[in-house]
Order: sequence, then structure tokens, then C-alpha cells
Amino acid sequence: MMSRLSLPAGYLHVPWIAALTRSTEGKEGDARSAGMLLLVPLLLLAACVAVLALLAAFSNWTRSHMLVIATVAGALTLVGAAFAIASQRRQSGQRVTSARALHSAESQVAGIVESAMDAIIATDAKQRVLLYNKAAETVFGWPRNAVLGQPLEMLIPQRFRAAHTEHIARFEQTGAASRRMGGQTVLTGLRANGQEFSLEASISQLRHDDGMVFTVILRDVSAKARTEHMLERSEARLRGILDSAMDAIITIDANQHIVIFNAAAEQMFGCPGREAIGAPLDWFIPQQFRGAHADHVRSFGGAASSGRRMGALRVVKGLRRNGEEFPLEASISHTSDGDAIYYTVLLRDVTERDNGVAALIRSREELREFAAAASSVREQEKGRIARELHDELAQGLTALKMDLNWAAARVAAGDGALVAKIAAMQSMLDGTVAATRRIAADLRPLMLDDLGLVPAAQWLVQGFRERSGIRCEIDVNPPGLELDEPYATAVFRILQESLTNAARHAHASLVRIGLHADAHDVTLTVHDNGRGFATGDPLKLDSYGLMGLRERVLILDGEVAIESAAGSGTRIEVRIPLASAGQRAAPAAASALLDNTNKQEPRKAAT
Repeated sequence: MMSRLSLPAGYLHVPWIAALTRSTEGKEGDARSAGMLLLVPLLLLAACVAVLALLAAFSNWTRSHMLVIATVAGALTLVGAAFAIASQRRQSGQRVTSARALHSAESQVAGIVESAMDAIIATDAKQRVLLYNKAAETVFGWPRNAVLGQPLEMLIPQRFRAAHTEHIARFEQTGAASRRMGGQTVLTGLRANGQEFSLEASISQLRHDDGMVFTVILRDVSAKARTEHMLERSEARLRGILDSAMDAIITIDANQHIVIFNAAAEQMFGCPGREAIGAPLDWFIPQQFRGAHADHVRSFGGAASSGRRMGALRVVKGLRRNGEEFPLEASISHTSDGDAIYYTVLLRDVTERDNGVAALIRSREELREFAAAASSVREQEKGRIARELHDELAQGLTALKMDLNWAAARVAAGDGALVAKIAAMQSMLDGTVAATRRIAADLRPLMLDDLGLVPAAQWLVQGFRERSGIRCEIDVNPPGLELDEPYATAVFRILQESLTNAARHAHASLVRIGLHADAHDVTLTVHDNGRGFATGDPLKLDSYGLMGLRERVLILDGEVAIESAAGSGTRIEVRIPLASAGQRAAPAAASALLDNTNKQEPRKAAT
């Protein structure tokens, strides 16, 4: 493994290894060292014998003296030899242990380098490749034997090679052990197929006896770069969508601080996005609603649903930066990102809509008041014309009939032509009087003003029976029911319109009428057994009967319900609230007119 990686001496940064060697001493070296250690004591012994022999020759030592000295010298020599042999064996064992540890460390480091997921490349001072691991083969697409010993430039695009050389030179001059390359930028590598790709790199340098060794650890970040680019594009699209939205979109974190504030929100609240981001949402909520809003968000965050409309039955309030409060419709949703939770609200300024609704309500109220006034004026005009017909024309026709009767009594019986002419005139005069009375009654029955609602309703029902031949029943409760204006006229006209519709369209054989009142409201029910109709069908052209009926009811703030189906007849129920028990006053608009229009001239006595 080590010979394949071609690691230079002193390259590996292992703290407990001072230097890396290629070979260790073998058994022959150990034997030679042991032999040298044994030769030293023998030489020492020979030297000692020679010295003793000289001393004995010049000092006249006896044999016993020489034997003692020789014995001591031999013993000392043997002890020294034994000590030298033991020391040599201990040093030899330490060298073998160190060599084995060094070999194990080299194997471990080589295994780490080879199994690393990042590409690892080492170069010498001339930028020739010394180390090229398996991950580098995968990243660059070059086999190891094609790269080792080659210049590193083969892995760098042409346009970046000069800059790389300058960077290595500056790094060597700094003397720093390691450094990230590229900083916040991404470097570019060159694969064997000519494809360029993005990578991140860190570099280290080691100085040893053979020169400098530079090591780079490279990580292919092309997929990461593509992902980041796609994320940037996605964020740009999202920002475009958010900024093009007509509704304000605000996202807040769990602490109620703003993290997204789109262009519509800037315009709506009058606050630039750079100021709003990071600001508390309370900036845009009126003081009196902040507590309720916080409680609402907390309760919503604990709910299972991820979206909800806020203020479904009411309009919430927003606060512009200039202090102006305005109405809003809002919907809220929440999402989780790991342990973080975010709330997003969509806000719609409904100021114009509320103003439009208020204007519409005012317009409807004005139309109702106008309709009530017009109805009152119309009824007054009909009453005036009816009284004129009854009081003036009818009286004149009656006087003319009396004069004609007087003339008829004085005509000679023998003048047949004159008698016949007078008889024809009397008949025509009777028809004219009857027509006058009928027209006056249709315009406004004087009975309604003179006798009240119940007699007028009974008279109307009796006339309906006679004209249509339809059986008609009426139930009044209480029997002595009395209503003031405009309620009496409204109920009478609604009953009149309902009977007219029944006679024209229902083809019924029976009509039941209920007229009931209590202290709070009056209820009129008209139910026929005719052919009925589909209430969902569009109205016919020039068909204003039901429309006029509804309008009369709405003028008095009443309610009308129409139930009908083909073959099941029609049921009309009208309920009109009364102003008060006892004296039931008219609505303000109609009452003012009635106060003026009811000031009628004294009626002349009818003949």
C-alpha cells in the first residue's frame, strides 16, 4: 500500500512519528552489533592481561598475587560483557518495536487517505503529483497511474492555472501550515472528459529534508452549487410571486417577528420592507387588539389545522405606520421547519369595500325611504282621487239621475220614443254611477279609512269570491284587530296583490287567508291550492307582482317567505314588525309624509 501511494519521507503529519524511513535494520545487522559487543570485553581482557604481565615483570609479583588480580580482572570483564550484551538486545528490541509501530501508523494513515470521501492530492514544490487517492480518481476521472508524477495543472482549467501558481507561491511565503482556498468563492476543477466543475478546497504544506510537500483536500460541490442555484431561482420566483400578489403577505416566526413582508404589505401599511423585516407584528395591530391577536395565534398554533380564516364573521383591524386604522380580511396558515414554526397571514384591505357596502346600505335605506314616501304619496293620491270620484262625480251623477227621474215622470205616456230614450239614459247613468264607485273602490276603498283593516279585508275577499268564483276563507285573530298607518294600507295592498296573483295565475279552487297580530308584529298568510311554480325560475318580463309585494314588505323592515312547487300550490307568508304595542307608529320617513298627506279636506256627505 505504501509503495503504491509513493509517500515521500517526512510527509505524513503523525504527531508521534518524527520521520518516515523506507527500511529498518534486519536480523543480520542485529547479529553484527551483538558480535561487536562481545569483541569489546575480550579486547579489554587482553589489554588487562598485558598490563598485569608488565606490572608483574617489574614489580616481582608472586604467583598468588597474579592469580588474584587476574581473577578479579576476568570477572570484571565478564560482567561488562554481559551488561553490553543485555543493553544491545534491549536497544535492538526497541528498534524493532518502533519499526513495527511506524509501519502500523503508515498503514493506518494510508488507509484513511485511501478511504476518504474527499479527494486528497499531494504535490512537491514543482507541483508534481505525489499522492492521488481513490476519491480523486472518482472526482477527476483520471486513473492514479496517469496522474502520479504529472503536473497538477492537468486538473485545473487553462484560465485558472496562472492564478493557482500565484496562490501556491503566496501560501508558501506565509509559512502557515494550512488554509482554506477560495474563501467564500468556489474553485473550478477539470475532469478527464474536459468538463469543468465546482469544488471547495483546503491546502496544507510540510517542509522536510527533500523539500516542500503541498497537500490539498478537494470536495466536489457541483451538485451543491446546482442546488443552491436552483434554490436561488426558486426564491427569486417566490419573491416575484409574493411581490406581484395583490394581497399583503406577512410571515412571522414563533416570537411574532416578521420574516417576510411583500410589496403589497409595504403599500398597505406604508412601511418599507427593510424596516418591517425583523420588527414585531404589533407594529401593524392597533393597541386594543394586540392581546386578542396573540391569544388567537397561540390557539391556532396548537390546532391541528394548517389554515384558517381570521375574522370570518367580523372584520379585523390593521394599523398603518402613520397611525391610521383600517379594516382587513385575513387568513392565516402555519408551517414547521424543524423545531421552528412560522405563521403566514394574507391580508386584504377592505376599506373601499366597506365604504361601498356602507354606501350601498345608505342607498338602500334612501330607496326604502323614497319608496315608502312614494307609496304614501301614491296612496294619498289614490285616496284623493277616490274621494273626488265618490264625493264629486258620484254626487253629480246622483243629482243627474234624480233630475232624469223627474223628467221621466213628466213625459207624456203616449210619447214612446221619448220614454225609451229616457229609459236608456237612466240605464247608462246607473252603469256610470256603478263604474265610478268601482273605480273609486279600486283606487282606495273608503272602507279602509272609515272602518279599518278587517272590514276592508272582508270586503276585498267578498269581491274576490264574486269576481273569480274561487272559494276564499279568511281567519282574523284577534277579531277586532286594528292597525295604524302605514301598516293597515301595506297589509291590505299585499292581500290585494296576493289575491290578484291567485286569480290570474294559480288556477286555484280554494284560497285560505290568515291575518294575525300580537304586540310585536302582524302576520299575513295567503295559501292557495293552485298549480304552483318553481321559486328558482327567473321572473317573467313585466312581472312585478311578487317584486312589488317584497318591496312593500321591505319598506316596513318586514320579511316575506314564498313557498311553492309545481302542483302543490303557493303559500305566501308576510311578517311585519310593529313599532310598539298599542300605538303602532309608522317608520320615520313614511310617518312624516303621512302627517302631511292625512290632513285631508272634510268629506262631503255621500248621497
